Amino acid sequence: MSNLRLLLLSNSTMAGEQWLGWPEPHIVDFLDTAVTSVFFIPFAGVRLSWDDYARQARERFGEMGYGLVSAHEATDPLAALESAGAVVIGGGNTYHLLNELYARGLLLAIRKRVLEGLPYVGWSAGSNVACPTIMTTNDMPVVEPPSFKALGLLPVQINPHFTDAQPPGLAGETRTDRLMEFIEVNPQVTVVGLPEGDLLHLEGYDLQLAGSHPARIFKKGKEPWDVQPGDPLEFLLS
Repeated sequence: MSNLRLLLLSNSTMAGEQWLGWPEPHIVDFLDTAVTSVFFIPFAGVRLSWDDYARQARERFGEMGYGLVSAHEATDPLAALESAGAVVIGGGNTYHLLNELYARGLLLAIRKRVLEGLPYVGWSAGSNVACPTIMTTNDMPVVEPPSFKALGLLPVQINPHFTDAQPPGLAGETRTDRLMEFIEVNPQVTVVGLPEGDLLHLEGYDLQLAGSHPARIFKKGKEPWDVQPGDPLEFLLS
């Protein structure tokens, strides 16, 4: 795990802001000038076409100073991944994303490159697939991937866009209720509820929470508790 470099965002956009506006300083600081081009995975896009997703991402990463090659455009995606300076996995539908990664033989190839030290940036669904499974996504299973098993770059699960809000008049379960159900039947797994505007940054064995909100930790046998940006999070890696 010592070579791992991960930047896992809860979301790409805050209301009223430019796409990838809030995380731009974090992305630029993470990739630095050592990276010149990124390998982009658009497969979480469903109603947003992959061409449009890649065009949008190419424009924004270009503004940050990086070239971009999209997996769906590459003649040889595995070769493009091999020569990339970083891999970037966009958000959308997590089931659709994982299904395509399996179908194109990219899941294990990405895992191998990231374990070797390739920087990894993901948001929403792109953060979910960095986990052992996608079982803590908020998305509807619009397709059935061969497995829920994902990249397994972290030993914990992430729930992006985490909120415990309950709209007036809604008598259904909160997100906390749903995640408590998850750890009830998966007692060996810890979940990080990652609010919008927050990210997890892993450099080797150093895991940091950055953003303006606390994240919520769910672990079987304990009441959920909040961690603040700057709190030590090494316990999540053990």
